[in-house]
Amino acid sequence: MTHTPRLPEGYEISTDPRGIDAERVHRWLSTDAYWALGRPREKQDRAIENSLNFGVYDALSGEQVAYARVITDLATFAWLCDVYVDPAVRAKGLGSALVAAVREHLRAYGLRRILLATHDAHGVYEKLGFTALERPGEWMALTFGP
Repeated sequence: MTHTPRLPEGYEISTDPRGIDAERVHRWLSTDAYWALGRPREKQDRAIENSLNFGVYDALSGEQVAYARVITDLATFAWLCDVYVDPAVRAKGLGSALVAAVREHLRAYGLRRILLATHDAHGVYEKLGFTALERPGEWMALTFGP
């Protein structure tokens, strides 16, 4: 059974790109996320512009407290990436609720799969229905640089 955590009271999720605090997201990712350390602001802005973005916001202040980005064709495939929760609000279930909201948003499109990569959060994602690749030997990657 797939776990569907609820967003804690006092927070809201939006896919409205106008709500994304691009400066904050860039600071979070480029300074504190192992997968994006040093990512230039212009590259992050282009990634936001060309993706489906999810923000979690404090309902009272409107301050963005978490972020997730999805690269998708909205028909067959999605890549979930850049999932980040501000350290000041971690351990409240915001990250799990955010990923569950992404999963449910994408479910409506009838995608065949949603992929992600994680170095250290397998347990979190497994609770939400993600599993290791069944046949990882079939997957390949083309890498242009570090």
